[in-house]
This record gives sequence, C-alpha cells and structure tokens, in this order.
Amino acid sequence: MFGTRRREFITLLGCGAAWPLAAAAQPRATPVIGFLSYGSPQDATHLVEAFREGLSKAGFVEGQNVTVEYRWARGQGDRLPALAAELASIPVAVFVTTGGEGAALAAKGANPAIPIAFVIGRDPVKLGLVASYSRPGGNATGINITINSLEPKRLEILHDLVPLASTIGALLGTHFQKAPYDEELREFRGAARALNLQVQELYVGTDAEIDLAFETAQQRRIPALMVFAGFEWQRDKLVALAAGHMMPAMYHFREYPVAGGLVSYGVDTRDAHRQIAVYAAAILNGKKPAELPILKPTKYELVINLKTAKSLGLDVPPFMLSRADELIE
Repeated sequence: MFGTRRREFITLLGCGAAWPLAAAAQPRATPVIGFLSYGSPQDATHLVEAFREGLSKAGFVEGQNVTVEYRWARGQGDRLPALAAELASIPVAVFVTTGGEGAALAAKGANPAIPIAFVIGRDPVKLGLVASYSRPGGNATGINITINSLEPKRLEILHDLVPLASTIGALLGTHFQKAPYDEELREFRGAARALNLQVQELYVGTDAEIDLAFETAQQRRIPALMVFAGFEWQRDKLVALAAGHMMPAMYHFREYPVAGGLVSYGVDTRDAHRQIAVYAAAILNGKKPAELPILKPTKYELVINLKTAKSLGLDVPPFMLSRADELIE
C-alpha cells in the first residue's frame, strides 16, 4: 500500500504520448536537446533515467535518434547563463531546464528563439516565462511543481510531528531575501502565526554557512527545521547534519527521507521529468510551446522515514501513518 506512488498531471491534451511519431521516423539530422540543470549529476541519476523513459515512450531514444547535451550548475546559480549560452551555441533544438526557475530564465536569456520545456516550482506567469497557463503564448512551456504553495502544509505536518515545539527554524537560501521569493516567505510566516509558532530564519549561501546554521539552531534550542527548496544538490549533507544535531526536519522531495531524512511532502519529481520529456519530444515533432499548456500536479505525496523518527524519539501520530503515501522502515 505505502509503496505505491502513482502521480498524475493535468495535461489538458489527452494522453501525452499520443503525439504522432511519424515525424521522428522521417530522415533528418539527429536533433539535440540541451538539458540544463541547477543541480548535480550524482544527485539526479533517477531524474535523468525518468527523463529518458519519457523520451523513449514518445519515440526518441538517446544515442539513436536524439542527442542530449547535459550541463550542470552543481548548485551554483551564477554558472547557469554561461552554461545556457554554451548549449545555445551548439545549437540545440530545444532546452529542457530543471532544478528551478534559474535554469529556465538562463535558457531564455541565452537565445529566446530556442524553445524551452521547463520544470520549475514557482508561478511561470509571475516569472515572465509565459503569458498564461492555458496559453503560454511564447517560446516556453512546462510543468510548475508548485513548491512555493506547499510551505503552509509542510509546516502543519512538521508541527504534527513535533507538537510541543513553539519555535520552528527555516533554512533558506539567500535568494529568499528578494522578490519573487519574498511572497513565498510571507505565506510561510502567515502560516506560522496561524499555528502560534515563532520562526527563526537561517539564511545560507555556502557550505560553511549551512554548517553554521545547524550549529546556530542547536545553540538556540530550535526543536525542528523547515528546509526550503534550493538545496537539492546538498541533500546528503543536510540529512547528515540533521541526524548529527538530532534535528527533526521537513523537506520538499521524497529523495530526502529515502536518504535518511525525516519527512517530505511534495510531488514525485520523477513523474515530472517523464512528462517534460514528452513535451520536449512534442516540440521536436513540430509542436509549438505556445500550443502546450502549463502542467500542474494533481496529487502530492507524504513520505515518512520511520527509522529516523524513532532515532529522534518521535511518535508518528496514527492519522499521519494512515495518510502517508510511503513509510520507510
């Protein structure tokens, strides 16, 4: 029961794999996809595998009738524009961007004539990537995995796991100190007030600052921590620090509790990468991004690592056990 994680996206297009494959079968030069990610290859093996599965189902097999050029920023957002420019110079037929909006914006800046299929966690309309969800209107489309809208729910779940906590720490990248991320932060603060929780915000931008943030949380006797998005390339480090400091922590993605973290609530990112591959294939087959509506998830998964909960001395409430999509023991 708990091992089943079937996730669906609203496609508004019927079956995403139903686009004709005839175009892919016609004699032509092998197209090149530029895969641009904020993350690191060692942290995204499963996502690349899912992406390749999506391509294959849509009629494209890497190394046979399509080439994929991968570029990884390894958590250094300032590298994205140069990496995007490098891909644009190949040139690539379509950009696929993952790991956040920074990659999508970099691709758009590198060459606005190259179509973009993105996976992002924030509103692409507010970011200026598209005109609307149903009619993107430009040269970009993709999936919004709605990271920012889930912070209140994640906070509620963490509070249920650590009910005696009156203060919650928030681990944030320094980019949250400016728009458009400040809106997400306001929603989180409002949710904390509704639960009568104090919030201590810990801003980090380097490895050393992440270490210091956990030391600070321990010194201030902060009993639990919300880890915001943007640290996926530091997943193992964050999980190890939380364990070493005996810190219950809430994360965005299933990969964290699988690695030993306590709990996550969010979308199945593997499904998102399969679907974005289908969109990339559609573009290679002649579809215009403006014709492909922005997708949003219709279901989210709660994953709890029971072994970690036990090591932290936490009793997972029965109602949470019954609601969980996956329990790791």
